Amino acid sequence: MTVFRAALLGGVVAASVGFAGQAPAEAATKYCDGPKVTWKYSMWGKRRAVTEGAEYLSSAVKEATCGKFDIKLYYGEQISKAKENLDGVKVGAIEAAFVCASYHPGKVRALGVLDLPFLPIEDLDVLRVVHDKLYQHPAFQKDLAKWGAVWYMSNLLPQYEYMGRGTPPKSVKDFKGKRLRALGGMGDAAKAIGGVPTSMPASEVYTALQRGTIDAAGFPFSYTFAAFKLDEISDWYTTNLSLGSANCFTVFAKGKYDALPKQYKDILDEVKPGAYAALKTSYDEKDKVLLPKWAKEGRLEAITFSKAELDEFRKLGGQPVWDAWIKENEASVPAKELFDLVMKTAAEAKKK
Repeated sequence: MTVFRAALLGGVVAASVGFAGQAPAEAATKYCDGPKVTWKYSMWGKRRAVTEGAEYLSSAVKEATCGKFDIKLYYGEQISKAKENLDGVKVGAIEAAFVCASYHPGKVRALGVLDLPFLPIEDLDVLRVVHDKLYQHPAFQKDLAKWGAVWYMSNLLPQYEYMGRGTPPKSVKDFKGKRLRALGGMGDAAKAIGGVPTSMPASEVYTALQRGTIDAAGFPFSYTFAAFKLDEISDWYTTNLSLGSANCFTVFAKGKYDALPKQYKDILDEVKPGAYAALKTSYDEKDKVLLPKWAKEGRLEAITFSKAELDEFRKLGGQPVWDAWIKENEASVPAKELFDLVMKTAAEAKKK
């Protein structure tokens, strides 16, 4: 088990934060005298661990405002395609959205620094500190402002692993020629070891893997593999590659957010810690169910790589990918400054 996963499993948050449909704890403050406001929040897929933050947000805000402020969650790309959520925010079709920068890197180029592989971010607490810092940077704010969006919170995805069909890879060289669903910098790392990366929204992965369009998919470990049913059609999964974490987050339409009364903005701030706690708890709960389940069934082969293999993977897919991203993007965004800020913030957060 990776350091990232061990740290996550060790940091269990009380179940009262809203996992698995439980009502969130009552907000400290009630704001029942405000106007009636309804927002549409666009997501893809079904309810799963990573959406528990949004579930908590919606429930807690509604409770704290006595039903006056209602953030309605729309799953399954009902009101916007995954790659078009920023467009929907920009034109005013939706007020809130789940966004992954690597689904459309050209739209938010600066944000790609958080999609780089093998960054020294060992647990969700450090990840949150890094994201909180980076999203205050003018380059990040400028990228989102182009879409009329303001950042609310990160969705703190766990480290990625691969799950796939066919012959399991037992070494780095065994990835050569494998068609891999790998996003952002993780795709560049896959290419560096001879894989053939492709980027596609999570909702398209099951069909691609089933039809043989891809051999394996990189997803946050472990909940996503079950959420999109990949564990039902796969033969193997990796346990300790710790490829990186996709930069996915929640945004609000700036005009709609600015128009909120102060008391509603205050409640959004008040419930944010609970939303983060719900995310962490949901990941932990899924690990506790899925890992023993897969082991007991014995159908999926768990692949654990040696330190030498991991070192080789990082040698090929780490620093060279970082350097290439900086070189490619320096003309349009302060890429080196952003990368250095990630490394500095992560190092400082780990010391605390």
